Amino acid sequence: MPIRRLPPETVNRIAAGEVVERPASAVKELVENALDAGASRLEVQADGGGLTRILVADDGMGLSAEELPLAVERHATSKLAPDDAGDYDLLHIETLGFRGEALPSIGSVARLSIASRARGQAEAHAIFVEAGAVGAVSPAAFPDPHGARVEVRDLFYATPARLKFMKSERAEAMAIAEEIKRQAMAHEAVAFALDLDGRRTLRLPAESAGPDGRLARLSAIMGREFSENALALDHEREGVRLSGFAGLPTYNRGNAAHQYLFVNGRPVRDRLLQGALRAAYADFLARDRHPLAALYVEIDTAYVDVNVHPAKAEVRFRDPGLVRGLIIGGLRHALAGAGHRASTTVAGAALGGFRPGGYTPPPSAAGYSAWRQGGWQPSALAAAVQSIPGLTEVSARAEPMWESMGEPGVAEEGAPAPVFDPVDYPLGAARAQVHETYIVAQTRDGVVIVDQHAAHERLVYERMKHEMADGGVVRQALLLPEVVELDPAEAERVTAKADELAALGLMLEPFGPGAVLVRETPALLGETNVQGLVRDIADDLAENGETLALKERLADVCSTMACHGSVRAGRRLTAPEMNALLRQMEATPHSGQCNHGRPTYVELKLADIERLFGRR
Repeated sequence: MPIRRLPPETVNRIAAGEVVERPASAVKELVENALDAGASRLEVQADGGGLTRILVADDGMGLSAEELPLAVERHATSKLAPDDAGDYDLLHIETLGFRGEALPSIGSVARLSIASRARGQAEAHAIFVEAGAVGAVSPAAFPDPHGARVEVRDLFYATPARLKFMKSERAEAMAIAEEIKRQAMAHEAVAFALDLDGRRTLRLPAESAGPDGRLARLSAIMGREFSENALALDHEREGVRLSGFAGLPTYNRGNAAHQYLFVNGRPVRDRLLQGALRAAYADFLARDRHPLAALYVEIDTAYVDVNVHPAKAEVRFRDPGLVRGLIIGGLRHALAGAGHRASTTVAGAALGGFRPGGYTPPPSAAGYSAWRQGGWQPSALAAAVQSIPGLTEVSARAEPMWESMGEPGVAEEGAPAPVFDPVDYPLGAARAQVHETYIVAQTRDGVVIVDQHAAHERLVYERMKHEMADGGVVRQALLLPEVVELDPAEAERVTAKADELAALGLMLEPFGPGAVLVRETPALLGETNVQGLVRDIADDLAENGETLALKERLADVCSTMACHGSVRAGRRLTAPEMNALLRQMEATPHSGQCNHGRPTYVELKLADIERLFGRR
């Protein structure tokens, strides 16, 4: 079969399959063009899931009549300029777009019209493209002083086969909304508006540039609770800066849909982020729970390649280990700084479990027979109290008001020394133990309920981690060294990390081109499946570049040991023991959640409790 040169229309349609996969892809390209044009306001409309109509209007610098034909010509762009030698530098991409493929690709599979007025010009012009056929430039009406209005109708009508692979209109509309949200997160100083099928879907006013405006934008998209439970990040290492916000461990989700990564203002999807978040939160969340995070990486454009894929949704770092280490280190630093703080949603869920006014006393109870008729008598209360054995006695588990304060001292002048009131501690003073499981403490402005087992489990776990870090991991020698067969590339990756694995208690060495010999394993693991462990490590190295499998297994063992070695539910504690546990929690990082991501305590503010009883 002879070789043929494809006509330009066919070439454009082939390229459109890479650049414009679905309506959300077209919206992404048009929005990025508007942002590159310096827009401060963006309006997006989509009908029929974007397949019927897409409109993107902006107030950017606009296009002149001379530029409109070039804008729809393949590989024509204003975002790359030659140097003195006439070369185009693809290593320093400062804009979101640069390939010059989006508009001609969209025009080759749809009906595309562009109306624009360039900044400083009096006249506006328009151009129309239908299935790759470019029309003439003509004068047009334009409502704004400058900017552009790009309208796409009947997307993929020129490639009917592609339409068969589209999802439902609702699914495509949701994908468009998600794309707009990602762009809005990356550019908080730009106002965004989105209408789907004529319905007002999203209105995001422009925020001030910087962390405060960024958090306000994130809260508008991810929910007000995110701002209340977000930890700020701002770290820099070797010219790479990480900023953004990550949620508290107790503020988590069942999937990773709320994890966002932005590189130089570009929303990207990268496995690097998921691996880094998994490593940073490994001690705090169960494997089926995921944190919320929006992370922003700023890096020299020479050290990141954005030309990996025509859709520009992926990037490649020159030193991925540096970026990953910065993300993990920054997240762990923020989590450590959170101390014993738990998410506000924990208290909200607890308050939601109450049913104010929902209790109806049994008809046979003494003194309650005329409750609804207003016949309640004070004498009935006294009778009820006397009828319940032990109600008037002081509980053996209640702490007297001044019990933990000791004897008041005497100052040199003879005046009593000031005594610190335990209720002023962050977790307050223990007042009682309920069901031999929960400690009830009083703070200056509320009540704290602590799960004694979960709290002590975290304390023991943190102590074990600290001891393991100080003394290293104790190893046990195998009676017979075990040979693990691997792919040659996997074996090479594993042996390259031999020193790091030795620090974790796993001693191995190369054993031929496609195998490793394991001589010692961590004593904490006891009898372990060496073959499975090494293969899991090899998989982690291939995917994340880090030996997460062994670290997680050691963490799981420490967690199990901490669980069995901590105060059990059902054990009665004395007042000094309860207060000692509270003080340890305040001094221990991450004590707001147990090793499985569950909260260790709930704090109820007095104002919220008063609302339950109608006092506010």
